[in-house]
Amino acid sequence: MVFVRKVPTRSGATAVQIAEYSGGRQRILAHVGSAHTEAELGVLLERARALLTDPAQLVLDVQATPAPPVAGLLKPPGTATLFDADESPPTVRRDGPGRVVGTDSRVLFGALSAVYADLGFDTLGDRVFRDLVLARVVEPTSLLDSGRVLTDLGQKPASYATMKRALNRVVTGEFRDDVARLCFEHASASGDISLVLYDVTTLHFEAEKEDQLRKVGYSKERRVDPQIVVGLLVDRRGFPLEIGCFEGNRAETTTLLPIVEGFQDRHGIADMVIVADAGMLSAANLAALDDAGLRFIVGSRMTKAPLDLASHFRWHGDWFTDSQIIDTLTPKTGRRSENNPLLRAEPVWDPAAHPGSWRAVWAYSAKRAVRDNRTLNLQEERARAVVDGQKEARTPRFVTTAKGTPTLDEASLARARSLIGLKGYVTNIPAAIMNPGEVIASYHDLWHVEQSFRMSKTDLRARPMFARTKDAIEAHLTIVFAALAVSREVQARTGLAIRNVLRQLRPLRSATIAINRVEQTFPPAIPTEQQTILNAIFGHKARH
Repeated sequence: MVFVRKVPTRSGATAVQIAEYSGGRQRILAHVGSAHTEAELGVLLERARALLTDPAQLVLDVQATPAPPVAGLLKPPGTATLFDADESPPTVRRDGPGRVVGTDSRVLFGALSAVYADLGFDTLGDRVFRDLVLARVVEPTSLLDSGRVLTDLGQKPASYATMKRALNRVVTGEFRDDVARLCFEHASASGDISLVLYDVTTLHFEAEKEDQLRKVGYSKERRVDPQIVVGLLVDRRGFPLEIGCFEGNRAETTTLLPIVEGFQDRHGIADMVIVADAGMLSAANLAALDDAGLRFIVGSRMTKAPLDLASHFRWHGDWFTDSQIIDTLTPKTGRRSENNPLLRAEPVWDPAAHPGSWRAVWAYSAKRAVRDNRTLNLQEERARAVVDGQKEARTPRFVTTAKGTPTLDEASLARARSLIGLKGYVTNIPAAIMNPGEVIASYHDLWHVEQSFRMSKTDLRARPMFARTKDAIEAHLTIVFAALAVSREVQARTGLAIRNVLRQLRPLRSATIAINRVEQTFPPAIPTEQQTILNAIFGHKARH
């Protein structure tokens, strides 16, 4: 008797074989193949069964002699006998072996869809928008190429025309407001939004001409292409809360207030702490935030250090101990300080007692000092090379030119060496509410917003090189905004970078197999490591 058998192998696969019983012993006639997934196993089993249903094929491929049909000599009621002249052998209908129609990464799409729904984005009721958001998470590409990505994820993509209409709906339907509201609700329920982080970046376009939005301006990437300025507000763990774009030639300092005010108006928030880097340190920004009743922590410029630390330098020189913190004052404008260097003790900032000053916290780090000293030595070497005529270059730091002759700026160099290892922070939060250590720790959370920007510009490729109109750019940023929220939530749940999650889940391919004219999809075998990731995504309500 010939039959199909499944045998586990040492490698963990399942071998499919055709065997027969002969003389009370089992003999392997053919090895059909080894399967590592349920889909592969289904294909191999169907192939083996096809051989068994075709006696001729069985003889040719397997070299087995099929047993002749046996009929009884006596005719049971309702059955034919061996001696019936009219008996003809039954015809066996066979549609051919199973064939793989296609494979896809629907496991990954299902995981991302679950996060999308948990964030509340499914309430937008727009499937095309969802597909575009998740496609950007998986493989950022052009709108035209998004269909290919979605097909690979096991979805039936909308037409290109339908996708373009969806982008119009994103703008006219004010999807940005809905996404921002849902992000705020999620962040409020799972974290702390009393402190938010703000930063800006630039996104350039490969375009020759400027328009009302895309303009040439200061670029952090030192490009000369038209660009836009993008501001991003996130919570202290990097989850996005607000995004906005501005003209490419707009000063970064002027982007903070519109984003913050829009955030306040949208959610009715009156009290929160804004953390930003030194690029936002303008007298107008700080005054406006303070007038609005908002707290702020911003990085201080090193040029302020000699004036802010005048008392320390007078009484202690330029000597600092590792992790030393000095809580003092910094002038709101100009160099008119309310700190008296003749007094040995640093003043405790009080808004009523010091109306012309902000609170300044300076911290010294020995580790930072080593790094700063290395950088300073390199800058000094370049400066001396230019002064000695050994190197022709643009005027470096610590070089002054008088009557065409470059000279080393010894005073500036000495001042810079006295400040190595220092980092300053300006705030309007009294020490009674937040101690210096908390001020510093809050500022250090800024790396989360920087990480979000890196994610949007690399993993999500926010640079909209194909978008031309303002509405198209705004729609694009809304998709990036939602994709960033999904990505950050995946990272929060799994503890892994989104790129790592995609690398591990996308290869889990489901196979669609046509068997007897019926298509059936088989899920992939999921290894333990990948199953752990999926369990975290589906079963963990993360607090980020």
